[in-house]
Amino acid sequence: MTDQAIAQTTAPAAAPPQGSTASTLVGFAPLLLIMVLFYFLMIRPQNQERKKREEMLNNLQRGDKVLTRGGIYGIVADIKEQVLVLKINENSKIEVERSYVDTVQKQG
Repeated sequence: MTDQAIAQTTAPAAAPPQGSTASTLVGFAPLLLIMVLFYFLMIRPQNQERKKREEMLNNLQRGDKVLTRGGIYGIVADIKEQVLVLKINENSKIEVERSYVDTVQKQG
């Protein structure tokens, strides 16, 4: 008698209903929305800022007044490939890697 009761309680689980594609899409909608928001609030602005910085570094010219990440103000005296020679006063020049330039100060 107990074998018959156990056999009756271990029936196979019901298969998911057919046509549940719409419910699956609705389930992924919040995740998709979060991914879109993440792109527009984090990734896109960071890429735009990176492009502006690369453009600023590529457009450096002799005579530009710059501020380095280390807080040194100088005027670009010479430009080598990835190294800038900065004139920091009348008698002193230093070499700085191009990527360490933080900002270009406006002349005048």
